[in-house]
Amino acid sequence: MFITGPDVIRTVTGEEVGFEELGGAMTHNTKSGVAHFASDDEETCLEDARYLMSFLPQNNLELPPRMETGDDPERMDEALDQVIPDSPNKPYDMRDVVHLVVDNGELFEVHEHFARNIVVGFARLNGRPIGVVGNQPAQLAGVLDIDSSEKGARFVRFCDAFNIPLVTFTDVPGFLPGTSQEWGGIIRHGAKLLYAFTEATVPKLTVVTRKAYGGAYDVMNSKHMLADFNFAWPTAEVAVMGPEGAVNIIYRRDIQDSPTPDQRRRKLMDDYRARFANPYTAAERGYIDDVIVPHETRPKLISALERLQTKRVPGPKRKHGNIPL
Repeated sequence: MFITGPDVIRTVTGEEVGFEELGGAMTHNTKSGVAHFASDDEETCLEDARYLMSFLPQNNLELPPRMETGDDPERMDEALDQVIPDSPNKPYDMRDVVHLVVDNGELFEVHEHFARNIVVGFARLNGRPIGVVGNQPAQLAGVLDIDSSEKGARFVRFCDAFNIPLVTFTDVPGFLPGTSQEWGGIIRHGAKLLYAFTEATVPKLTVVTRKAYGGAYDVMNSKHMLADFNFAWPTAEVAVMGPEGAVNIIYRRDIQDSPTPDQRRRKLMDDYRARFANPYTAAERGYIDDVIVPHETRPKLISALERLQTKRVPGPKRKHGNIPL
């Protein structure tokens, strides 16, 4: 797929590029994001298409089809207690968390090869289809950038269009810094994810597994974005930013005026960690509904999802909103 082929590109710009490199399957799966799935052969492609349709209703007026999966809704997997590394800077695979929570460990990932610092896909909880959105600490530390914001926003709007509840797994240290991101419009593109979550009227659940910093935490289906239930693991850190960055900015003069700046910085960082490197301050303010042990995640989410089955949000009388395209 391409708008202009290699011959036209060569004539107009002088650039040499082949058909596959320009518009092949993996090019559009990894670079452009135009394609959502890559299949090895026709049979696999048809199987994936059938599986995808199993999560969707016949139209936007129906609820997605519920299936009996045989997975106990009260199942608690102790392996979840060991997923988060002891070091806050050590990566892990968010898909491991999702597999341990959802029915039979099955996640049908969408856009698997594009913007891999965020994971989106379909799964089931107690037989009910859900849309999963999760930061991926194993890629770029799970930061949000332009591509991942757009990937997440489109998936959220798709789920909302077909009445599929959203379950978000948050471990985000912030938005990706840098001139390329700022000049590329990260503010505008990041706002798409914020808009999508805020406008969505389906049941919205969030689990904060580790880091939840700043504006990136806000746009990942936080309570501020009208999420219905927000859970946090004891390892969660809900704050404006990490200890080192916050101390260096907030206490810059204090550190400069100290006769022992390094020692003063370490003390301030320890104080900051004691206050914010846990979910309880956020819970006191109502931004977290419950701090849960990781292995309780599945039954807690299923219980919340059952309570939200009758959720109805009357929309304003308008033609449509103005998403920040």
